[in-house]
Amino acid sequence: MDQFKNLPDAQAMAAWMSQFQDPKTWQQWFKVPELESNPFSGILKDAGALIKPATLEKLKQDYMQEVGSLWQSFMAGQPPVLKDRRFSAPEWLANPVSAFQAASYLLNAKFLMAMADAVEAPHKERQKIQFAVQQMVDAMSPANFLATNPEAQQKLIDTKGESLAKGLANMLADIGKGRISQSDESAFEVGRNVATTEGAVVFENDLFQLIQYKPLTTTVHQTPLLMVPPCINKFYILDLQPENSVVRYAVEQGNTVFLVSWRNPDKELAKVTWDDYIEKGAIQAMRVAQAISGQEKLNLFGFCVGGTIVSTALAVLAARGEQVANSLTLLTTFLDFSDTGVLEVFVDEAQVALREQTLANGGLMAGRDLASTFSALRPNDLVWNYVQSNYLKGNSPPPFDLLYWNADSTNLPGPMFCWYLRNTYLENSLKVPGKLKVAGQKVDLGKIDCPAFIYGSREDHIVPWASAYASLHVLNPKKPKNNRFVLGASGHIAGVINPASKGKRSHWTNAKADKAAKPLSAEDWFAGATEHSGSWWTEWAAFLKQHGGKSVKAPARLGNTKYKPIEAAPGRYVKVRAD
Repeated sequence: MDQFKNLPDAQAMAAWMSQFQDPKTWQQWFKVPELESNPFSGILKDAGALIKPATLEKLKQDYMQEVGSLWQSFMAGQPPVLKDRRFSAPEWLANPVSAFQAASYLLNAKFLMAMADAVEAPHKERQKIQFAVQQMVDAMSPANFLATNPEAQQKLIDTKGESLAKGLANMLADIGKGRISQSDESAFEVGRNVATTEGAVVFENDLFQLIQYKPLTTTVHQTPLLMVPPCINKFYILDLQPENSVVRYAVEQGNTVFLVSWRNPDKELAKVTWDDYIEKGAIQAMRVAQAISGQEKLNLFGFCVGGTIVSTALAVLAARGEQVANSLTLLTTFLDFSDTGVLEVFVDEAQVALREQTLANGGLMAGRDLASTFSALRPNDLVWNYVQSNYLKGNSPPPFDLLYWNADSTNLPGPMFCWYLRNTYLENSLKVPGKLKVAGQKVDLGKIDCPAFIYGSREDHIVPWASAYASLHVLNPKKPKNNRFVLGASGHIAGVINPASKGKRSHWTNAKADKAAKPLSAEDWFAGATEHSGSWWTEWAAFLKQHGGKSVKAPARLGNTKYKPIEAAPGRYVKVRAD
């Protein structure tokens, strides 16, 4: 750090900063998953004993050979090739020591991950080991620390210490919030420049508000659309800004749109159950939408866990002899939880039992903890990227509506969360006809009688696309031709929020598979699929039009004599923050 001696107060700031060389500091403040606190840390410590000796010896030999080559290149003054985007800035290659550190880190990371992949263990245990190693590897990147990040050091010199002062200020502000800032949150306000589609709250109870949106066309499809977003996030991911709003797009396509805005639970809702979310939530929303529209049939829509909720509700109604859905749209939704991807590392009997001991009889699953879990799935993008930019370089995060929404977390009632965790993620019981009883009825998703539009995102790390596709094997078992699957590019959120007007990314369809007598495997479906440029939204709009019924005059007012407008959209519930 001698090069910083002449900068104003730089030595004092650098000394203060040195304590943050230990990743445990970040882990303590921002709940970055810590290896030693993970329930599978013991497995990791014994990982070497779980690798075949011949495999381990081969890994060691390859590693030593690459280390030797790297050292020879360094001594010869040959810069290494740094393909990782974390080290793409010119400062890394401009300093031979920094370049060697980065290359050594990448080599060590490669070796550690190869060891984790080589472990001889059941799939779930090996996945836990791989996750733990990946967390450790990502945390130890030289880009994460001032003493080994030449970009941050150069900026410190160029700004005469100002970047570090700003970085410390950013860090202290985030410590106060208990989370890392990913966006300029002052740039957005719910109801002002996000969640702005015009409408009114036409019903509310303790669990949700129901919004009806104002028509944007002179005529509308007779069958209304009821949208059920996930309760683990705020609904306005579907209504960010006019140009990327799924809600507004649906309204523009001539649909009468209703949407559930879940309440952000507090202590008053600490004993709410999964049954409540089905009966007092989704089913109640259907009743109100039916009453206001005058239609017995609805086009239903569910996103992520919202899709699991609305499907369960339709199965409950089917058991009561009611078929409410004219169609069902499921976006990145689990009905079959056989493969939950990387989230499996957080779900086993011991972890679920621990949650049940503390929450099953009442309490709240904190939204901040849920957000930390999801950030841990992509730590370089959602944690360390901001440590480097906000703290080491002193940058202020730019405004970004999607990341503003991502920071607006929600709590979950403990009993509801525990039921969901055990019966879906752990035991995968929802797909088994009659195994679960919800709201007094045995649940059989196969009894839902309506066409289904199933969407998955190809790079989704929360709901792997093949798992979303698996819903085709659960819904309409006697009428598989009623189902349709569309695959979009990108991930869980960015793949869904892909406006048709932008012409970005691509999507895949398989017309032959849609007409097949029974669903293909996910691999066979993709092998025969056709890629199309642009958004999948146009495919969905055509599906809704097909099942929307005849065109009728758009309603002149929102609500009806029984369900009168209570307040303007987006309503009060969505504005309540968990923190």
